[in-house]
Amino acid sequence: MFESVCLQFNAGLIEFEGKEDHVHLLILDLPQLSILELVFRLKGTSYIIIHKRKYPAVRTKLWGKALWSSSYFASSCTSASISVIRQYIDRQKTPD
Repeated sequence: MFESVCLQFNAGLIEFEGKEDHVHLLILDLPQLSILELVFRLKGTSYIIIHKRKYPAVRTKLWGKALWSSSYFASSCTSASISVIRQYIDRQKTPD
């Protein structure tokens, strides 16, 4: 679902991994919208899809009734190679 949202705005989802309480995304190019707008779309779309599917395991981990907190962290990676950032994200494997 994150890849689909990125493609709608000509951005490429390069890497994705997550833990129980957060996700890491490496996204290339954001020509059509700001990072804030993209994060809003990613969180909103994923909430709608997950809410419709009614995953019981997810419901026990919500922030009150919210799937996502209102915060996020974004950083550019012009000083680090993509391979180094991919390695970092890859090490953030989803828990069993």
